[in-house]
Amino acid sequence: MAQQIDAIQRMVNQLSRLPGIGPKTAQRLAYFIIAQSEEQVRELAASIYQGKKAIRYCKQCGNYAEGELCSICANTNRNNSQICVVRDPRDVFAMERTRDYNGLYHVLHGTISPMEGIGPGDIRIKELLERLGDTSVTEVILATNPDIEGEATASYIARLIKPMGVTVTRIAHGVPVGGDLEYTDEVTLSKAMEGRREM
Repeated sequence: MAQQIDAIQRMVNQLSRLPGIGPKTAQRLAYFIIAQSEEQVRELAASIYQGKKAIRYCKQCGNYAEGELCSICANTNRNNSQICVVRDPRDVFAMERTRDYNGLYHVLHGTISPMEGIGPGDIRIKELLERLGDTSVTEVILATNPDIEGEATASYIARLIKPMGVTVTRIAHGVPVGGDLEYTDEVTLSKAMEGRREM
């Protein structure tokens, strides 16, 4: 059996660390990259590095941003009386694809998971409560994934918010149980938003 060249193997090892990339796909990508011109490879590497350096978290919602605020929080045409709470920035992108929601977001950057040692203090719940204390928010939509951790997180947040007099709704379970918002199609997400319920 032919021995893999060390430089290629290092590329394969790094590429296979990416989510959804197994060893065979990583090898295909490595060979593709090697076949490109040095200029193309330099542009690819530079765009990845510059992207990593330029992206930060929005100081208001926790979404990805290039400045202090993300494009959604900076948009004065958004409905600031609604906040949709999601697990991570990928879920914001998934919700935005529906084009049905015009409110703001709050990104938790995780869900409560005692099995993994993640408690309420480890995700951005405190920041959400602070936002509700000094804004005109009338509804919080809980759009965490419909898995055990997502449901536990939604229930915990609902218990904290209800005494504040803010309506708390949960997206309907048009999203399959155990599924991720990131991989859910726009129609299913739209129906889930339409069928949300008060908690």
